Amino acid sequence: MKTTYIAGIACALSMSATSVFAADCAPSKWGADDEIGSANLVTPENTLMAAKLIKQGKSLPLGIVIDSNTPAFPPRSLSLQVVQPNQQGGQKLDQFGYPGVYNDDIIQTWVGIGSQIDGLGHLGESGLYYNCNDEKDFAAITGLKKLGVHNIPPLVGRAVVLDMAKQAGKDFLAAGDHFGPDEIKAAADAQGVSIGKGDIVLFHTGWTENMLDSDPNAWVSGEPGLNVAGMTYLTDMDVMAVGADTWGVEPVPPAPGDGAFYGHVIALKKNGVYLLETMNTGPVLREGVSEFMFVLGQARIRGTVQMIINPVALY
Repeated sequence: MKTTYIAGIACALSMSATSVFAADCAPSKWGADDEIGSANLVTPENTLMAAKLIKQGKSLPLGIVIDSNTPAFPPRSLSLQVVQPNQQGGQKLDQFGYPGVYNDDIIQTWVGIGSQIDGLGHLGESGLYYNCNDEKDFAAITGLKKLGVHNIPPLVGRAVVLDMAKQAGKDFLAAGDHFGPDEIKAAADAQGVSIGKGDIVLFHTGWTENMLDSDPNAWVSGEPGLNVAGMTYLTDMDVMAVGADTWGVEPVPPAPGDGAFYGHVIALKKNGVYLLETMNTGPVLREGVSEFMFVLGQARIRGTVQMIINPVALY
């Protein structure tokens, strides 16, 4: 069985046991026509405050390296080809004015693979998405007519990374392990940080560092993560984004009583809060850093639902 299909089994089993949630809808607090949700919290004032967190002048990537072997939520995959156009058989290129040669690349990929941002058009409920947008009106096969990731302005702000593995007294959390408000508060207190309006909150579970290379099938078949109560707690605090070093932020199998990935609905549909998946959180924590300036400028392909990303931690 191909690695990319293992996750489908786990998720299908978990979804079959989920409870039914009511699909309510209310206009966004940013207005009925808003398409960027919590990105409205990017302000000059918040950016300047985040910049003050740069103490050492250092940076680290928050994205992981991906390739055709990277497991992903099914049926997602990636294929890369490097080509030398019009140079077959030793042909030379005349247009350079010298014996130039070059490589180009062609990529066929789902953009929801590896480190990625989930846009507000990704998950909804009963046909409705963020700001009461009906799927029949905006979800075209050629691209979203609204809520596309290309609309998201650069996400810049203060980020907090919480070590949930350390808080639990483990090297890394296991698939299905979940955490909520109490565990979040305990981890924040232990690290001496707080969570505020407009923050990007990242969780370190140790899952990717310990499982992706050693057992990719297990990595994509399950994961630890944030339960529904935890997601509600964070969105009630008006954070800008929630992320983790896992492929789906939430636990698989889900916490008892939670719907599979219902936290996505709470974040994206109900609150316009972005989700950041498979974040490379370990190196930042090993630097002794719990808060830093977060900068993300994603590729702006019109109408996309998600996008492969590599945010930068500046500290």
